[in-house]
Amino acid sequence: MWILWLLTTVSALSLDVDSKDSICDATTHIINGMMDYYEGTRYGGTVGMFQTPYYWWQAGEAFGGMIENWFMCDNNTYEEIIYDALLHQTGDNYNYIPANQSTTEGNDDQGFWGFAAMGAAERNFTEPPEDYPSWVALTQAVYNTMWARWDNATCAGGLRWQIFTWNSGYDYKNTISNGCLLHIAARLARFTQNESYGDTAEEVWQWLDDVGFINDQGGTYLIYDGANIVSGECTDITTIEWTYNYGVLMAGCAYMYDFTRDEVWLTRTTTLLSSISIFLNNNVIYEQQCQAAMNCNNDQRSFKSIFSRCLGYTAKLVPSLTDQIMTILTASAEGAAKSCSGGTDGVTCGLNWNIGAYDDMYGLGEQMSALEVITQLLVLDSPAPYSQNESSSKSDPEAGIGSTTRINMNDLDITGKDKAGAAILTVLVLGIFIGGLVWIVL
Repeated sequence: MWILWLLTTVSALSLDVDSKDSICDATTHIINGMMDYYEGTRYGGTVGMFQTPYYWWQAGEAFGGMIENWFMCDNNTYEEIIYDALLHQTGDNYNYIPANQSTTEGNDDQGFWGFAAMGAAERNFTEPPEDYPSWVALTQAVYNTMWARWDNATCAGGLRWQIFTWNSGYDYKNTISNGCLLHIAARLARFTQNESYGDTAEEVWQWLDDVGFINDQGGTYLIYDGANIVSGECTDITTIEWTYNYGVLMAGCAYMYDFTRDEVWLTRTTTLLSSISIFLNNNVIYEQQCQAAMNCNNDQRSFKSIFSRCLGYTAKLVPSLTDQIMTILTASAEGAAKSCSGGTDGVTCGLNWNIGAYDDMYGLGEQMSALEVITQLLVLDSPAPYSQNESSSKSDPEAGIGSTTRINMNDLDITGKDKAGAAILTVLVLGIFIGGLVWIVL
């Protein structure tokens, strides 16, 4: 009997990359594994949150990927959970700055929830009730609050990493926070046909280039992580490279090219794609900064997720790059499926997609990344992201504008205990951040 149970429960994830049924069946198993970590359906759990040690931004990323799968696979199994999560985490001001994230939320974290809301608008996901902002209005609230925090007083512009002054990282400006703003602005420009969003995308790109976070090598870019603000400048750059920085910028440029048909944006998109070879091993995606050493943290084990989705967006919006990108997505999806052969269910996904087997690494990040790369195999057979003429989501350019727009500058009602908790967490985050830099330098 025990042998029969073993044979029937332990098996690798089956994937035929040319079959929608196979792709959607595989991703169903992966999402089921993701939901093992979901807190929102547990007694006393928070709707929209995954269990410790997973962070709020990862929840936004997870639900963004699930919306893509809902759309491409017609998979409504978790539609209500996605819907409830996206509404529950908006915060009282409907801008994805909920009070319960005041000790940790960064501009990049807000940006990832903005991606999810924008995806809901572009995929015509079930709209919120009439007394709530629409999905695109929620995204516009994210954009408006982020853009209002643009900081010309230091480093000649740019967003800081953190929103709140008491958080570790407030004195750090990074590519991902600014890349999120560019990405959201580009998608809003295409969706609303409002050129002012495109102007923001251009300004963010120029700042990233001027400050040196985008290092133009002539035919390729090096995209660096960011820099501490020292004496008002960002000159001591942290030259770490992550997949998600390249992906978020690439898809943002692809959206801008689709919107403007300007060759400048095509060149930027093409150059970014030409630059990702550092993250490919036989066309299979890997996180080169930490994966080989097997010391990727929980954040870093999630980065391939948004990177894969951004490759899919780019393949759909920039036809000249489609074949090259689909070669990467196909090889990576095949590797990811082979990694999904662990755990007691036999389909738990691993981190390394190059070895053709499970690598004993498991978690929300591994599941999310496998979900996204396999789902994106369907991107060419699916409609392009909808614009406002095709979506039921209604634009509100003034969303989020008000007394909380520059929320990091406001006096918030925080108790002494909350301040102490924030201070403790800040010390912990700073220690983790510095520790991460130490192993990179060593």
